[in-house]
Amino acid sequence: MARNVFGEPLITCSMEPLTGFYRNGCCETGEEDAGTHTVCAVVTEEFLAFSRERGNDLITPIPAYRFPGLKPGDKWCLCALRWLEAYRAGVAPQVLLEATHEKTLDYIPLEELVKYAHK
Repeated sequence: MARNVFGEPLITCSMEPLTGFYRNGCCETGEEDAGTHTVCAVVTEEFLAFSRERGNDLITPIPAYRFPGLKPGDKWCLCALRWLEAYRAGVAPQVLLEATHEKTLDYIPLEELVKYAHK
């Protein structure tokens, strides 16, 4: 069973839009997930612009990949290193901790994630 950053069962991040490396709504990870899509983030306009500037356009829909394009307020499983990059740039989105996979802790300290906890 997948666990969150508190060691509890991982809850769903988002079914609408459908997120997760495995497109099952959860920020689960495995061997084939090279990007470690484990952070359940509530995206903001600032973060989406930042990500687009870094070459990862999360705004434009890509129907072939069942990707609807994101808008501020959507929950999405982000790569742990992308969230960390945004954090360092001052544009990190809030995080739904109960839906953030424990693997994230290999990259980001829990204390930093808690500062961005979605209320």
